[in-house]
Amino acid sequence: MTFFDGPPSAGDVPPRLASPFAPGPPGPLARKAAEALQQRLRRERWEALEQPGGGKMFGVLVVAEPGGRVGFLSAFSGMLGGAWNVEGFVPPLFDPVAREAFWPAGEAELAALGQRHATLLRDAQMEPTEGRLAALAELEHQRAERSRALWRQMALSYVIPNARGESQTVAVLFAPRPPPGGAGDCAAPKLLAHAFRHHLKPLALAEFWWGAPPLDGRRESGAYYPACDSKCGVVLPYMLQGMAVEPAPRMAAIIEDPRILHEDPWLLVVDKPVGLPTVPERHAPARDSVLVRLQPRFPTLSGADVLQDLEREVSGLLVMARDEVTRAALLRQFARREAEHRQVSWVEGAVMGESGLIELPLRGTSHAPLEDCVDRVHGKRAVSAWKVLERGEGRTRVAWVPVTRHPFQTRIHAAHHLGLGTPIVGDARFGREDTRLMLHSEALVFTHPHTGQRLDFTVPAFF
Repeated sequence: MTFFDGPPSAGDVPPRLASPFAPGPPGPLARKAAEALQQRLRRERWEALEQPGGGKMFGVLVVAEPGGRVGFLSAFSGMLGGAWNVEGFVPPLFDPVAREAFWPAGEAELAALGQRHATLLRDAQMEPTEGRLAALAELEHQRAERSRALWRQMALSYVIPNARGESQTVAVLFAPRPPPGGAGDCAAPKLLAHAFRHHLKPLALAEFWWGAPPLDGRRESGAYYPACDSKCGVVLPYMLQGMAVEPAPRMAAIIEDPRILHEDPWLLVVDKPVGLPTVPERHAPARDSVLVRLQPRFPTLSGADVLQDLEREVSGLLVMARDEVTRAALLRQFARREAEHRQVSWVEGAVMGESGLIELPLRGTSHAPLEDCVDRVHGKRAVSAWKVLERGEGRTRVAWVPVTRHPFQTRIHAAHHLGLGTPIVGDARFGREDTRLMLHSEALVFTHPHTGQRLDFTVPAFF
């Protein structure tokens, strides 16, 4: 803990912690702490941070001791200079004793499998017999499974405390999905955990990038950034339970309510505005979403009732079942292609051909980079039909009919080089930012499971 020279002025101490997800510069006290840490980083000049793509996120947490003395804690994301523990920074969240019990042996096993893989690959390239190729595929499967098992075991050693004095492992927080790599290693969770465990009161938080920009160029040294959604969006809401915290940024003031286009005792058809998630995150059940806004009127609705879980950036139609029988019947219709969910998008560049079917199995789409989302060995079947509607200046308008339903399916099938090979306009994750993601769910057609009526809904995209 680093103490300030003299107590801060009363006006600099915020009445409660600002949301880690709030954009914009930090308050004066957090900025003062961040600038102090930046001076230290300038003095010490970590060479690894200056290598291409070598910068990283750092964080400071202004805290008060039980006696009232105010100072700040410092942390870095992941490792610094190849080390988890660096003097002057809070420690990582994993249990070092539990890690030591399995990690060295696991790393050695993966290294041995890697050496065997290199040898088999060389032999297969020199003489690609059926037996060698089969052995190579089996070894790749074995290595991938062992790596996943090791990470699952590792996730159990990350113990996350919250302000109430409770704790959970990273594995439990992300269940039933496996945690993304690096979950719990960001600066903010490290800082809060250290504060809770040493009975320090968090007052102000700031996170900034330091060093060379990442290879995608989306970070600038010295610039402040809010906590990430992919990892911290699950971890931090849990950690902050029991604290007085400013609410997370809500877009309710600028985002219109979802429009209900059809309502009966069995189902709802809703037009979702862009910028509003379909369902809240698992550990932030009150965060703004279509479901949260509808529940006062339909209190029995849950996330399981949503058949098209559109991402925050996607607008348009989705159907919600109000009972299990209706849900199962609608799922059967979509699986048998007796129902249709059509999307429309603009994609960057010119698309080759006029229509087609993309079959790219997907895995780990919630947090993985584009190339890792497609896995032909272990991925789940994902199929999208597409058709060119219009060709414009440097862009192509494409209609999509997802045959299967996976998170980010259309966006991955558009951007991946084995799909269309061109990202959807405005896709900040798989392409580049624009005014918005140009993807809209424009049509739903299905047979009502109880009345037998054929229902057809269309909401054209405004783009």
